[in-house]
Amino acid sequence: MKSKWVLYPLCGNKTRVQIREDTELKNFPLFCPKCKQETLINASQLNISVIKEPDAQTQSR
Repeated sequence: MKSKWVLYPLCGNKTRVQIREDTELKNFPLFCPKCKQETLINASQLNISVIKEPDAQTQSR
């Protein structure tokens, strides 16, 4: 079974998460210990994609 470490998509550093070929992640909050940021990711068959969240907008009356 092949496995690899998950790299944080914004800075490229190795995280504390390791995934295998058969791992399925949906809306997984990935935290980077170096830059102290968190991003939602999806992972399937060792392919990782970042979920873009829409920015909050203020309501005007």
